[in-house]
Amino acid sequence: MKYRTILLFGAPGAGKGTQGKILGTIPHFYHCACGDVFRNLKMESDVGRVFVEYSGRGQLVPDEPTIQLWREFIEGNTRTGRFNPEQDTLVLDGIPRNIHQAEMLRDTLNVIGVFYLCCNNLDNLVKRLQRRALKENRLDDANLDVIRQRLKTYDEETKPLLSFYGKEIVHHIDADQPPVKVLSDILGHMVKVHP
Repeated sequence: MKYRTILLFGAPGAGKGTQGKILGTIPHFYHCACGDVFRNLKMESDVGRVFVEYSGRGQLVPDEPTIQLWREFIEGNTRTGRFNPEQDTLVLDGIPRNIHQAEMLRDTLNVIGVFYLCCNNLDNLVKRLQRRALKENRLDDANLDVIRQRLKTYDEETKPLLSFYGKEIVHHIDADQPPVKVLSDILGHMVKVHP
């Protein structure tokens, strides 16, 4: 069975997590932020060490452990009843991160919509990431060089996913707006794509 899925897409700091958390409170929507899954790992585990090594440099964790960890997380949440694939729409944030991951998940995800949170103000993104570093104690967001590397990685590896999924299901959302307006725009599109 493929999971009915909506992807929240955009550069680091675009607001995917903020919007995903809100959408996850709507009945029959289940939000999964891959970054949170990684940040909740025990650092002494093999995957935890891999995550720290790569995120500390602003690079993406290799595809195989990322997908394996994500699958284990979703299966665990299905077993405990937090996620019901027959009724719930999966709201994904932070995965897939590149075309190879999307291909690895092709047999798992039925992507019905991609909400592309576009940030045209680079300074705004950097400020958001630095604020988040302080507020959420996310050390990977504190260093300006790491932020620049993450944004470069996003442009090179993640942005091509927009073409992979095709313009028919990609919805552009202005993420420079206040969060409540971003949410309103997402919901406006969602009522059209969600069965």
